Amino acid sequence: MAGIVAEAFGSRRVAARALGALGAASALLSLPGCYALQAAAGQGEVLARSRPIAEVIADPATSDAVRERLDLAVAARDFAVQELALPDARSYRRYADLGRPYAVWNVVATPEFSVDPRRWCFPVAGCVAYRGYFEESRAESAARRLASRGDDVAVGGVATYSTLGHLPDPLFNTMLGWGDSRLVGTIFHELAHERLYVAGDSEFNEAFASVVAHEGVRRWLASHGESGELARYRASLEREAGFAALLRMARERLQLLYDSPLPPAAMALEKQREFGRLKFEYTKLRARWNGYSGYDAWFARTLNNAHLAAAATYHDCVPGLARELAAAGSLPEFYARAERLAGLPLARRHAAVCTRPPGPDQPDARDLLRPSAAPPPG
Repeated sequence: MAGIVAEAFGSRRVAARALGALGAASALLSLPGCYALQAAAGQGEVLARSRPIAEVIADPATSDAVRERLDLAVAARDFAVQELALPDARSYRRYADLGRPYAVWNVVATPEFSVDPRRWCFPVAGCVAYRGYFEESRAESAARRLASRGDDVAVGGVATYSTLGHLPDPLFNTMLGWGDSRLVGTIFHELAHERLYVAGDSEFNEAFASVVAHEGVRRWLASHGESGELARYRASLEREAGFAALLRMARERLQLLYDSPLPPAAMALEKQREFGRLKFEYTKLRARWNGYSGYDAWFARTLNNAHLAAAATYHDCVPGLARELAAAGSLPEFYARAERLAGLPLARRHAAVCTRPPGPDQPDARDLLRPSAAPPPG
């Protein structure tokens, strides 16, 4: 995910090995004061804790487990550059152990009767549907302020983020506990943000990166002869697509409710009924997953509009962009198509790839991994 993206771009460097200022201080001046300070301090800590991956691998104090994950990350980065035509820049050449479970915490908010997230605008990144904090306590404090004015709010930990190539994004310790496909796919995802990023369109950006990652993992697993892992990855995408569809239907029902003339008290009651219905629909979906419980924690919370909005940012445009990849037939042509879409006004771009598919047979991300599908050339 883009995460904090460039909200911390231009932050003050406090690395132990090099004191001084990072560039683009003018961008920092555009941010709200307290938010800018936490972004500067947080990004400074990241830089201070990062070391070249080759140095960490060669260090006798590095555990075998960490060394193995770093070796995998190096191979994945090389694959991304050589096979996926992703940028060979500064990202994922360094490793940072932050000593905490997440790199940042994102805050998402919506009005009480809306499924559309509030957006915050920043230099370089444009307007995004979340706000990132390097400390969980600051994220929770921001969420309480938003909730106090009546907003629905969600706070979620994020294991990594992208500065879009403006800074040397490291591999974080927060990523090392993942399975191989998730780690490799995340590297592809974050590097895809450096390949193409449209300021102010979180949904398109995340979908583009996800589709590149899905195709990249398929190619990676095929090249390594991992047929069993490919089947498991395909199953995980099937579940993710089912999860996304469930949430999308819930948002559509809620949108109809919020557009209705019901008085606020009655609308609030119907809103809670809709979230109860969503949880019930999940139990039916889960029953088809042969005991898989990976989404249970997501549904165990008291859900609100912000949780749905946060998920929409990462899922709504994926099927449309997956269709673009299928039609393109190669990654270079897909990149060209995505760049043309990026040049459109936001409303036209979303109408093209972020609306519900016109028919049940339209391909989505899962089609990229079906054994019957021939791998796209290029």
